Amino acid sequence: MIDGHDLAGRIDGETHHLAVRVYYEDTDFSGVVYHASYLRFMERGRTDFLRLLGVAQGDLFVQAKEEAGAGFFFVVRSMGIDFLRPARIDDVLTVETRTEAVKGATLNLAQRVLRGTEVLVEAKVRVAFLAGGKPVRIPDGLRRAMTPKGLD
Repeated sequence: MIDGHDLAGRIDGETHHLAVRVYYEDTDFSGVVYHASYLRFMERGRTDFLRLLGVAQGDLFVQAKEEAGAGFFFVVRSMGIDFLRPARIDDVLTVETRTEAVKGATLNLAQRVLRGTEVLVEAKVRVAFLAGGKPVRIPDGLRRAMTPKGLD
């Protein structure tokens, strides 16, 4: 039986690593990964990073809704992406995610998609924490879990 954490990758130091295989559905007509597929790969990386830190986003939303009447959730506020090299069908990629800063209601994350040691995509992502549709300060427990050593 597979444990759900087995699928969530691993955290090595302050960086989360998630393996992703490129399937036909991820590519364009030429077998090259379609640019929007990288967004899905990186979303999986961010979600599983939080999961391994003990945060299940669905549970967080339900719990907060019960406690405060408005569920908490994360939204991508901005993203800058550099597409450096293409990935192709059947490639096995690694999505790396690490926290750069935790400020008020936002997380700044750095993500990379690699094939082996070759960097294919680099992204800077700003994520906002919302409740009731408005930004709120990230809870202290999550803030501590997400803050890289040396930045706290």
